[in-house]
Amino acid sequence: MKVAQPIEWTAKGVVMLDQRRLPGEVIRHTYVDYRDVAGAIKDMVIRGAPAIGVAAAMGVALGVEHSSAGSLEELRAEFPAICLTIARTRPTAVDLFWAVERMTRRFEQLSSGNSPLDAVRRAMVEEACAIHAEKRATDEAMGRFGAELMPAAGKVMTQCNAGALATAGIGSALGVIRVAVEQGHDLHVLVPETRPYLQGARLTAWELHEGGIPLTLITDNMVGHFMKSGSVDAVVVGADRIAANGDTANKIGTYQIAVLAHEHGVPFYVAAPVSTFDLTISSGEQIPIEERAAEEVTHFRGVRIAPDVTAANPAFDVTPARLISGIICERGVARAPYAESLRRLADSDVAVPQA
Repeated sequence: MKVAQPIEWTAKGVVMLDQRRLPGEVIRHTYVDYRDVAGAIKDMVIRGAPAIGVAAAMGVALGVEHSSAGSLEELRAEFPAICLTIARTRPTAVDLFWAVERMTRRFEQLSSGNSPLDAVRRAMVEEACAIHAEKRATDEAMGRFGAELMPAAGKVMTQCNAGALATAGIGSALGVIRVAVEQGHDLHVLVPETRPYLQGARLTAWELHEGGIPLTLITDNMVGHFMKSGSVDAVVVGADRIAANGDTANKIGTYQIAVLAHEHGVPFYVAAPVSTFDLTISSGEQIPIEERAAEEVTHFRGVRIAPDVTAANPAFDVTPARLISGIICERGVARAPYAESLRRLADSDVAVPQA
């Protein structure tokens, strides 16, 4: 099954597929400066929580590799600014901060041992590449657990893009669908367009079409109609941050899909890696919600589609845990009460086989 990869570490630099240009153009950019990687994250050249985490790790590694520091002491002095530049890009996706923290821990291990400067540079690149490899294996494991929850035949709805483009693997929510299809499930995917950035129409529809998985693209305001008509057998979405009680932040529009699924008795699943769990916050009320530029609502590809009025553009909403049937991760499926099941999975020492 064809899977597009959004990011890759190469000898020339960090190569990213420009998701802003899909599906019309397939363009890749090569970044050799960590500040440019930060800009790519902020400007949504790359998006999706796990993929942002991979990009963050590679950005930190790039900063270390290309630092002008002539000594380990000079590199220690530069390192916090590299991490801060990456961390300031987008506030909601916790994988970004998880990746920066992991890269920081590795740097501290290396620098405290007074390793040679070149060895530190190489080891930081290796750590970023290890994170990328782990994300791929994580997706495969999530797919296997989640496929068991999908109907043998029927229609499945998703939201935004939680595919390979969002994770740098096979996808979280779309990974579940991909594995289910590979196992013989006869699935048809309903894809809401996901205004205003159209990740559903531009990215998810493109991924499914490229992978040969049947789909129907719908507008966001058609969700209730399809739920009521009995045309949805399950919903599976990704996540950008999951609080300790199971409240889940995902792309704007997810909450209303969850409410409609609950009303119509449709199971609603979240697929996300353990790195997306934020057990330091007790509920979704503490999740920061990114507010993006009003022009994304009032304009489309530079053309004004609304009068000169105030426009709101929250990029995410929070679905309460009570509306979630299960949270699929690489270590299993969490069920309510999530305060217990998420902690148990997060603390599990189950190793994910490498892809």
